[in-house]
Amino acid sequence: MIKDGMITELDIVDISFEGQGIGKVDGLAVFVPGTVVGDKVKVQLTKVKKKYAQGEVVEILTPSPDRIEKYCPHAEECGGCPLSEMNYKSQVALKESQVAERIKRLGGVENPVIRPILAMDEPYGYRNKVTLPISTGGNRKVKGGSIESLGEPAIGFYKIKSHEVVNCSDCRLQTRGALAVTKALRQFMEEDNITAWDDTWGQGLLRHLIVKTAFSTGEIMVILVINGKGIPGAEKLLQMMDEMVEETGYSLESVYINVNKEKTSSIYGKETLLLAGKKTILDKIGDLDIEISPLSFYQINPAMTVPLYDKILEYAGLNGSENVLDLYCGVGAIGLYCASNAGSVLGIESVRDAVLDANRNAVINGIVNARFLLGKAEELVPKLLDPDSEEKLDEEGARIARNADVVILDPPRSGCPTPLLEAVASVTPSRIVYVSCDPATLARDIKVLTDLGYTFVEATPVDMFPWTLHVECVALMTRRD
Repeated sequence: MIKDGMITELDIVDISFEGQGIGKVDGLAVFVPGTVVGDKVKVQLTKVKKKYAQGEVVEILTPSPDRIEKYCPHAEECGGCPLSEMNYKSQVALKESQVAERIKRLGGVENPVIRPILAMDEPYGYRNKVTLPISTGGNRKVKGGSIESLGEPAIGFYKIKSHEVVNCSDCRLQTRGALAVTKALRQFMEEDNITAWDDTWGQGLLRHLIVKTAFSTGEIMVILVINGKGIPGAEKLLQMMDEMVEETGYSLESVYINVNKEKTSSIYGKETLLLAGKKTILDKIGDLDIEISPLSFYQINPAMTVPLYDKILEYAGLNGSENVLDLYCGVGAIGLYCASNAGSVLGIESVRDAVLDANRNAVINGIVNARFLLGKAEELVPKLLDPDSEEKLDEEGARIARNADVVILDPPRSGCPTPLLEAVASVTPSRIVYVSCDPATLARDIKVLTDLGYTFVEATPVDMFPWTLHVECVALMTRRD
């Protein structure tokens, strides 16, 4: 009889979409964290349900040939790299198979064509943005005026399935410049008794640290999310960050503070103020100059961005005359990358700073056939398509939308709302290129588009996030008629 506390031996035959190894005992699936396909393990069952069980490793009896030593000293606690014990070749094979499985099972596509995953040559130090929660440190006044010590400040990542911050002094996924910023802030907090936000007490100054790095220029932007209007001793902090960043070969060019006084899990508040330096930093994608502002979306992995965009361009099949509708366009990078091969490009984005960046990026690159509008795609697109709309709309934008030959979708992880997909399909573009960071919502939307008259042609996974469970994917759908 299978029951809680039972110890058994398992062969790990698969990995779940949450990164847990899967084995079976008497036909019951057992999910075991910290295991790799090919492991033979002794496991203690910690939770037994009707359809599955959870287990913990007691002993690895025979390690998988795909198993490697953890490359990070924080891997035991930090939840950032769930595939840290699996070799890279096996990681990308796993992601490729998971994309195929999702599109087949959730998208209803029988025998989907999945092209070989585009993988990195060196899967380290690839992130151009890092968001780090900051936990309490220093001293804090309590009732009666006494001082309570909160210990050493921690800047890092959340522990697996918790809001406890793991104090990460190193991270193999980040740039040396970003790590230098973290080191400077940690030292500043210790020396000046600057406290961090405490969710329980709802007080403390520092909440999050965000660092953006422009790989092509080495420029760095820092955003400090704080519970207040300023940082005591800010000049000292700026000097410390500048000196430590310069030692790594990068340059600190822009520092912002973002004010968030609410007791909320949201990272950003509504007010963002330039503390020092330039308003934007400059990066390059291929031949494009791209300006990046504090709140705008930009692809995380620069080394894989050009291969990703080249695949998008291939699937778009442009010959120089098409109208391209680019939805959830961020700073406009995809639309601008396609512009020289298209007739006209219209991008739509809901973040005001990103739209300003996109239009400015068009100007600095001398691109005159691309325009970018502010609005939620699911709200603005139907209005642009409605010839009887009473709202004053961008006439050229409406023309492009109503005559779109190619639509590029790059939504957030939640995917596209069905009404938006219906609006897109009503224009009858010949091609829809869907860029997704979640194979499940991609598959769901493929099924919706199939019902709306489109055929799934093929997809190409792109490993933008090595050592994690995330995978980017570009899918092509064409009009059946």
